Amino acid sequence: MSRILSGIRPSGQLHLGNYLGAIKQWIALQDQHQAFFMVADLHAITTPYEVESLQPQIRETILDYLAAGLDPAKTTLFIQSQVPAHAELMWLLSTITPIGELQRMVQYKEKSAANPDFQNAGILNYPILMAADILAYKADRVPVGDDQGQHVELARDVAKKFNRLFGQTFPEPLAVFGGGKRIMSLANPMEKMSKTGGEGIALTDEESTIKKKIQKAVSTSEPRVIREAFRAAEQGERGPEIQWQGDPTLLKQFHGVRNLFTILLVLGLPKDTAQWKAAAEAGKIQFSQFKPTLATIIAEHFAPFRARREQLAKDETFVRGVIDEGGLKANQVAEQTLAEVQAKMGLR
Repeated sequence: MSRILSGIRPSGQLHLGNYLGAIKQWIALQDQHQAFFMVADLHAITTPYEVESLQPQIRETILDYLAAGLDPAKTTLFIQSQVPAHAELMWLLSTITPIGELQRMVQYKEKSAANPDFQNAGILNYPILMAADILAYKADRVPVGDDQGQHVELARDVAKKFNRLFGQTFPEPLAVFGGGKRIMSLANPMEKMSKTGGEGIALTDEESTIKKKIQKAVSTSEPRVIREAFRAAEQGERGPEIQWQGDPTLLKQFHGVRNLFTILLVLGLPKDTAQWKAAAEAGKIQFSQFKPTLATIIAEHFAPFRARREQLAKDETFVRGVIDEGGLKANQVAEQTLAEVQAKMGLR
């Protein structure tokens, strides 16, 4: 059985984009692989954050994992910082990672530009820590979004180089793009949905909150935009890289409407999608009607999630047990890998 690892930063409430882009795939994968899923708190501190909010957000992320359907009987759920081998292995791997490879990373450039007053080595070294996350468990598959593919390639290169220098140790991990949908910001559909502000739909949001957020989402009354946006969503085309051949001033509207239709196609029942597809093809959708309907579809889909999460939040003993047991399992595997690496590098 192959081994997989993935994780999400605890930087706010998990949202619809996290679920459709990652967790929905994780739930399926946990039945097919030996799975390790972490709360990536060491990654979270590379960008500005509130110290007093970090621990509550870590716990909230674990609750979201469990409520969404990740099963501690099938997978190992753990908190990254509670496994010291991640940080130590990162240091060892950093000694064989070229600086140039880190500097060319797209996310390094983006995060540096987005946080000009928070420049730190952690942003540059982020991919080495991600490589350590993966290689500590000798994972051969890494389910990630498109934006993380470059980091998995670096982990693969580091594994290959370590094996060449010190002897066969690591499998060469492959990124798994599992067909998850990239859900964009409601306010700016050229960017990914965020966990902060009103541009994202948290999995815990009630219907009234979802309606308010969806109501503000970018849309249009232009028939061609509506038709082509639905077709793009139906074909599974992803993100702002999609080519729009129409009026450049309508680019944002195209992506905003495509984003809404993508959510409909994933969460809606066949009767819902058939009705709105016909209206989209005719270019006659009234978004004053469509948006409240979509909000109800989202709210009803996640009603069981909200109910499970509410029950889990009351069972501190169970949640604490999941965290402790997951940390124990993760430490056992990661420490064994670290010891092997230390020995091969002459440190033992």
